[in-house]
Amino acid sequence: MMHNANMTLVINCGSSSLKFAVFESEARAPVVSGLAECLGNPDARITYKNGGAPVRRHLLADGHGSALDALIEILDADGKLDPIRAVGHRVVHGGERFKQSALITPDVLADIEACNALAPLHNPANVLGIRTALEKMPEVPQVAVFDTAFHQTMPPEAFLYGLPQAYYRDYGIRRYGFHGSSHRYVAEETVSILGLDPQDHGLVIAHLGNGASATAVCDGQSVDTTMGMTPLEGLIMGTRCGDVDAGALSYLAERAGLDARQMDTVLNKRSGLLGLSELSNDCRILEEAARDGHEGAALALKVFAHRLARHIGGLAMSLPRLDAVVFTGGIGENSATMRAMTLQRLRPWASNWTKRPTARWCAEREASSAATTSPRPWSCPPTKSG
Repeated sequence: MMHNANMTLVINCGSSSLKFAVFESEARAPVVSGLAECLGNPDARITYKNGGAPVRRHLLADGHGSALDALIEILDADGKLDPIRAVGHRVVHGGERFKQSALITPDVLADIEACNALAPLHNPANVLGIRTALEKMPEVPQVAVFDTAFHQTMPPEAFLYGLPQAYYRDYGIRRYGFHGSSHRYVAEETVSILGLDPQDHGLVIAHLGNGASATAVCDGQSVDTTMGMTPLEGLIMGTRCGDVDAGALSYLAERAGLDARQMDTVLNKRSGLLGLSELSNDCRILEEAARDGHEGAALALKVFAHRLARHIGGLAMSLPRLDAVVFTGGIGENSATMRAMTLQRLRPWASNWTKRPTARWCAEREASSAATTSPRPWSCPPTKSG
């Protein structure tokens, strides 16, 4: 490995974790990657892979600073610290202020903090990671990449709720969308691999993991998406409920005696695949259990696929044309079962989709580049840094 090449450090900071990767020049595979977790706790640890088997180290219980100190030490020991020319930070919510990635300055950091109220579970942790990295690596340019930025091209008819306009003007209540970095990357990859015209194409991309969202992309721009003001709206997810009638929630809160915090816990942590199956939020476990006859697991998978197909169909109506439906994320890329269940529900579009439901379509470039009059199903690996 040539350690004098330019490198970029990518950081995804959570409230008690720090995921990281180092990339060399235009390489897609990281030269170093890992996760620091349980930060601030006595069992804090960092696990990283540096060209060999994973290595685990204990960390001091003083939070993110300890994790970055360990990361800097790891990189320095292997000659990969000095070549770092930039640090990229994932930031979940950029509100309407950020329509693209931004070089971090004091003013930019203040604007990011102003969005904390829109993503109270995520943005404060992102800001903490930025501040810590600025302290540890003050001479290195640092850039914020926003989950919401890609969706700032949505028109008002796609991002507004049917609420009094004063709430949008005064409080910023609107649909923002998330997973933007993944949707942008997968859209670019799909256009390249399928040989589509970058200025004339239509895609529906389904990013399916523990968090899940789908997006309509027209000529490289997001025009509609399933997630809303928060990452709770839209598809069934691992532990999040997705779309639910607000009236049902008011009724539930009254009948079950749930306050706002308890309701938030139910909707974000006890619902989705976990709540429906009463077994697990892991799609792999549910697929195996369903094959063994577990009714709850089978039901959860059916609801997931039904909701996904319904949203894909709706998103397609935001496009002047549809060239491909793209599956990505851990479930989208790896679960042939879930792809097949979803495509079966989309059969009015193209009945031949279901003839090879277990195929890894991302490997069939020559077949997919052929001219076609109907949209094509496709799976694509997600970005490795988010």
